[in-house]
Amino acid sequence: MKISRTLGIILLIVANIAADQISKAIVRMEVAKSEIIPIIGDAFILTNVENRGAFLGMGSDLSDTSRIIFLLILPILVLGYVVYYIFMNKSLDRMSLIAFCFILGGGIANIYDRIVYGSVTDFFHIDFGGVFKTGIFNVADMSVSTGMIMLLIASFVYRKKEKVQT
Repeated sequence: MKISRTLGIILLIVANIAADQISKAIVRMEVAKSEIIPIIGDAFILTNVENRGAFLGMGSDLSDTSRIIFLLILPILVLGYVVYYIFMNKSLDRMSLIAFCFILGGGIANIYDRIVYGSVTDFFHIDFGGVFKTGIFNVADMSVSTGMIMLLIASFVYRKKEKVQT
């Protein structure tokens, strides 16, 4: 059974939002604020932090008006444009289309948190002894990051294919 392009886009976006919101609901219910739960020693921990800013807390010290503009209105406008772009651009390659769906799902999920809770729940932290260390992040952040990496890969793959064909 082949599903329509539109239905596929909607399902992928909704799946990203659902995975994020379900994981955040579990963390809010089961993990106390700032509690640290080792998953794999100190290398991978689960915690519960409310982030009033954007990625890695950037913008958390902005005034309420600036936070509304930069963390709600601007992202909503950008995501709105991306929705328009993927529905109107029928020539997008599959990898780019999936990447944009991941970015939209993660972006919408974090915006939802900012509107409903006034902050975003972050809970994963990775630290491989200083060799590789992240800030505290969530499933929506992973969706956006995965989408960005996929877009980067797609831009190289499809640029290379275009050069070979010419």
